[in-house]
Amino acid sequence: MDKRERLEAYLGSHDLDSVWFARPNSFAWLTGGNSVIDRESESGVAAVGYDGDGLTLVTDTIEADRIVAEELPDLEADAVSVERFPWYASSLAEAVADFVGTDERAAADIDIPGFESVDPTPLRQPLTERDRERYRELGAQTAAAVESVCRELQSGDTEHEAASALRIALSARGIEAPVVLVGGSERVQQYRHYTPTEAELGDYALVSVTAERAGLHASCTRTVAFDPPAWLASRHEAAARVETTALAATQAAAANGGSGAESAGTAGDVFAAIQDAYDAVGYEGEWQRHHQGGAAGFAGREWIATPDHDAPVDAPMAYAWNPTIQGAKSEDTALVAEDDIEVLTAMDRWPTTTVDAVGYELELERHDILEIEG
Repeated sequence: MDKRERLEAYLGSHDLDSVWFARPNSFAWLTGGNSVIDRESESGVAAVGYDGDGLTLVTDTIEADRIVAEELPDLEADAVSVERFPWYASSLAEAVADFVGTDERAAADIDIPGFESVDPTPLRQPLTERDRERYRELGAQTAAAVESVCRELQSGDTEHEAASALRIALSARGIEAPVVLVGGSERVQQYRHYTPTEAELGDYALVSVTAERAGLHASCTRTVAFDPPAWLASRHEAAARVETTALAATQAAAANGGSGAESAGTAGDVFAAIQDAYDAVGYEGEWQRHHQGGAAGFAGREWIATPDHDAPVDAPMAYAWNPTIQGAKSEDTALVAEDDIEVLTAMDRWPTTTVDAVGYELELERHDILEIEG
C-alpha cells in the first residue's frame, strides 16, 4: 500500500475530509522534502494536506517558491496545489484552518482549533520501497562519517572535540545530527547517555549518533579502544548478542502478521526476548538501566519497546535496538523483512565479529571494538 492509499484509508476510517502534516518528519514522509528553518519550532514552515483528490501545500510567501522548486523531490510539479499566505498575516496553523474552512472535518499533527489530532506513526509503517532506497544511502553514509572520525581519535581528545568532528563529518554529507553522544572510559561506566563534556576519552570511548536526512533517522554506536580494560570485549560481545536476539525476535514477530493481523507480533514480544537474552549472557536485569530501542524510520524511534508494549511489529521496517551493559553498547539500524535482515549502517573497513542470537537460529556480523595504538 503506497502513502496515498494509506491516507485514503485513514480518511475513510475516521470520517474525515482531509488530513494535514506540519511536523517536519511527517512532512518529509509525505513529500521527501525539508520544511525546517527554525529547529526549535514544533512545526516546519509548511504543511501538506491530503483530501482524497490530491495534495495541497500551505506555506507563506517567503518559502513557497523555494519549497516548490527544491523540497518536493517525491512529487511531480503538477501533483500538488500551492496555497500561499502573507508571512505577516497569520501563523501556519491559522492559514491551514482558513483554507479548510468550518464546513469540513479535518485532522492535523499539530494543534489547530477545530481539527482532530492525527498520530502519524502508524501511517509511516511499514516503509515504502522508495523510503528503503533512501534509507540505504543514509545508513551507509552515516556509518562512513562516524567510522572515519573514530579512526582518527586519540586518547587525549576530549568528548567535545570528538562530538564536533562527528557533526562536521555528517554535515559534509548533508546529514543532520539530532543526537551525538561521546563518552570516555570513565563516564561511559557511570552513565548510559554520555552527553559530551570536556573530559578526555582515556582508555576507550563509545560514540553514538542518531542521524537524519529527508526525515529518515539512522542510529549507530561504535567502540574505540586505546588501552581497553580486560572486561570490555566480553561485555561488548554480550551486548551484541542481545542486539542480534532483538533483531531475530523482530523478524519472528513480523512473520506473525504485522500490523492489522489477528496474531500480529508485538513490541512486547520482542522485549521479552531481549530480557531472556540478558539473562542468558549473564546480565540479568541489566535492561532496567536503559531503554532497548525499537522501530526507526521518520523519527529516531517510531516507538520504544517496553514490557507488554502492544505496538505491532511491521515489515519491511527499520529497527534500531541499542542494548547496553555497563561500559558497553551495541547499536545499528537494520532493515528487517520477513526473509532478510539488512544492516543499513553497515561497517566500512571496521573490525567485525559474528555473534549468535539467543533462542533463534541467527548468526549476524556485528561491529567489533576498534583498537588504536598509541
